[in-house]
Amino acid sequence: MGDGVEETGWDVEPGDEIEPVVQAVGRLLKVCREAAGTSVADLATALGYGEDMIRKIERGARIPRPEFLDRADQVLKAQGHLRAFREDMRKARYPKKVRQLAELEGRAVEMLLYSNHNIHGLLQTEEYARALLRTWRPAYSPGELERMVGARMARKSVFERSPAPEFSFVLEEVTLRRPIGDTMVLRRQLEHMLEVARLPFVELQVMPTARANHPGTGGRIQVLKFADGTGMGRADGDFAGRPVSNPRQLRLLDLRYGIIRAQALTPEESLAFIEQARGEV
Repeated sequence: MGDGVEETGWDVEPGDEIEPVVQAVGRLLKVCREAAGTSVADLATALGYGEDMIRKIERGARIPRPEFLDRADQVLKAQGHLRAFREDMRKARYPKKVRQLAELEGRAVEMLLYSNHNIHGLLQTEEYARALLRTWRPAYSPGELERMVGARMARKSVFERSPAPEFSFVLEEVTLRRPIGDTMVLRRQLEHMLEVARLPFVELQVMPTARANHPGTGGRIQVLKFADGTGMGRADGDFAGRPVSNPRQLRLLDLRYGIIRAQALTPEESLAFIEQARGEV
């Protein structure tokens, strides 16, 4: 029962704008439970969770998982009222910053993405992402780790959009060499990248370590361009790392990315390079 308590949802981040929705779902759960004449203890037993967790959800202090709402709706005969919030809670489970980034990526028609330390999150396999996030300090709790991995995997739905945005990735060679997790995790990660790189709307390039004189030494660069002609960008070494949308600042990032892109291997050369790296793992 203790494991179930921790698995039923996620804590609400202080100040998160999703908090009122989570609280509303909690109040609805309580109304449905009382209307069914079911005590907290009985509901906890029926669902296989602790009483304290049920109370946290009813107070709006815990984000219920979508499957929890399905089961509670069935047990309480709520006629779909709880189940109706599945999609809201699915989105709410991801940290605020991740939801904001996913919303921007969902609007973008073009993405320019340069990574210098790790393989970009949109290219990561689930096992690679989990191994990478385990290296962070302070360490994530098991629940937090799975929440972050789930959020990162959910962002990859952007590849399924129709029409899909145009992607340009430039990755430093070192990101293809570092055996995050273990060598088999890295090998499967490289195989996944080869699959993604062959998509018609994806251009993936590798920057060889030997090319030292390029403007990417300041850190990651990300530029998202939207259909209305506006955009958003950020760079580790500029603007205090904050996202910017000012046209002048975006032109600076666009210029820098263009130089990096020109100095990297071509997409065809990059595919061959990744295939070679996979063979060496």
